[in-house]
Amino acid sequence: MNLPIDRRRFSASLAFSALAATALLAGCGKVPDTIKIGVAQPLSGPLAALGQDLLNGVNLAVAELNKGGYTVDGKRVTLEVVSVDDKADAATGKTVAQQLVDAGVVAVIGHLNSGVSIETAPIYAAKDIPQIAISTNPKFTQLGFPTTFRMVANDTLQARAIGSFAATQLGASRYAALDDGTPYGKGLADGAAEQLKAEKREVVVRKSFDDKTTDFEALAGELKAARVEVIVSTLNDFQAIAVLEALRKVGHTKVRLLGGDTIKTTDMAKGAGIVEGIYATSPVLEAKEFTTGKPFLEKYIAEFKKAPAYGGHYSYDSTYVLSAAIQKAKSAAPKDITKAMHSINGYAPVIGTMTWDDKGEQRYGAVGVYELRGGGWELRMRSDRW
Repeated sequence: MNLPIDRRRFSASLAFSALAATALLAGCGKVPDTIKIGVAQPLSGPLAALGQDLLNGVNLAVAELNKGGYTVDGKRVTLEVVSVDDKADAATGKTVAQQLVDAGVVAVIGHLNSGVSIETAPIYAAKDIPQIAISTNPKFTQLGFPTTFRMVANDTLQARAIGSFAATQLGASRYAALDDGTPYGKGLADGAAEQLKAEKREVVVRKSFDDKTTDFEALAGELKAARVEVIVSTLNDFQAIAVLEALRKVGHTKVRLLGGDTIKTTDMAKGAGIVEGIYATSPVLEAKEFTTGKPFLEKYIAEFKKAPAYGGHYSYDSTYVLSAAIQKAKSAAPKDITKAMHSINGYAPVIGTMTWDDKGEQRYGAVGVYELRGGGWELRMRSDRW
């Protein structure tokens, strides 16, 4: 039996269906099938192991998210990593930053070096692209861009940690402060020297070098003549080892070395036994220090056949928090993602949580002090209130 059709209701139903379809298509239009995440790190040169570690962390997180069926605003989306080598060089960094912008990335995990992060920040900011860096120089988040985000504590806290630990735990009266001339190294060494002076300790030698110098014979003689007991250094690990070798040659080894995180490497074990003690501060706490670090380490080693070299767990966590911000924004537009980043208290699988203040500083950053013992680094203390 044929039933009569209510033409008014049928027409209204068609109109409603058309509107719903239009709305659905509009929603899908905001979210592409593939969302590109940029990674800019030094993948060649002396810092390649650190840069590759940070890239590995992103790749591991993206693989897990894609395998788990990542969705944005109800749509299944594939995350894609676009990686570039900044060579730890500001000029190269600016070139590859523009390449990432041209490639259509919605966010960037980069860079390692403060000087590179600072120089590239305006490029990303011009396109509203959030930039999540492990760089620690305070200037990075003081540029006035809403797009700058830091993974870890900054050098203001690290400088206080260096100065405070050197003054109160190493029991010396005559100090030297050395840096590698980079924005990271010089700024951190200046801050540490100021903290030492505030602690009523005397900095009798203050020297700046470039980040490639390895001839420290003249410096060793000066340190010996000044009767330096503790060397505070932001030199790279290979430079710090060269300083220790030079001190051995002039017979001045009753000293202790306290460096920044650029000496907290496996290579630094080459300097063990030359002087009375080697210490390092770092805002990059090790994965094993966190209760959820073990599963990450197992997955990382299974995937890359080696342990993390630096901060792969921070880039891994940053990627997860970024992915949550994209979901919160319900959009792949960089400006929407940046806005969501400022309001999110993101779940970070290893360190627990990541959340930023209005400048992009990590709210729960801490700095640890480590001692080189038995060929490895052992945590002495850590605090977020140095």
